[in-house]
Amino acid sequence: MFDLHGYGPTIADGAWLTLEVALVSVLISIVLGMAGALARLSKSPVARGIATTYTTLIRGVPDLVLMLLLFFGGQLFLNWIGDLLELEEQIDLSPFTAGVLTIGFIFGAYMAETFRGAMMAVPRGQLEAGHAYGMSGLQVFVRIMLPQMIRYALPGFGNNWLVLLKTTALVSVIGLNDMVNKARFGANATKEPFTFYLVVCLGYLVFTTVSLLLLRWAERRYSLGYERGGR
Repeated sequence: MFDLHGYGPTIADGAWLTLEVALVSVLISIVLGMAGALARLSKSPVARGIATTYTTLIRGVPDLVLMLLLFFGGQLFLNWIGDLLELEEQIDLSPFTAGVLTIGFIFGAYMAETFRGAMMAVPRGQLEAGHAYGMSGLQVFVRIMLPQMIRYALPGFGNNWLVLLKTTALVSVIGLNDMVNKARFGANATKEPFTFYLVVCLGYLVFTTVSLLLLRWAERRYSLGYERGGR
């Protein structure tokens, strides 16, 4: 159907790299999001201030601008550290590392708001009951808060994941040979940009379709007990 002039395997390699960037980035965003949500809900004004500043600033700056700032700024910072340590060689930040750190850092702010809302949706009485039964704070979080929080957070998490998946296209700007960059090489060589970018479009549609199916399964799985209890 599509004549890619032998660039098909190359674009397929780029698609796997795109998926790797997305998966590593979402793991980073989950860790930062959980930390940000806990900080926003903590009793410490310092923690709340840092988390609020983080989420506000990140959500107010375009993703592409942040990626460029962190990529080039990260290079400068690492080499400044290298100068302090009197290292002879320059430190280079790879496009993959810069890409996943940037995307994870950006979406950590969105995940923080999603997780915070989910935590606030868990009835306070259940948490107080857990403490009354002698559970530690960690036990209350793991046994009571976390399972219910996941159910409340899944819809927002799914939206964030889909946007994150599409945001991976930006890593091509900093030189990573992802699916978009590989398609650009093929388009420039064959002078058929529509064909190659259409293939990229279909690739992202496959990723998002599979993601939607998995997210819907997860939502049904975590809603089973709730649905029975509501009958």
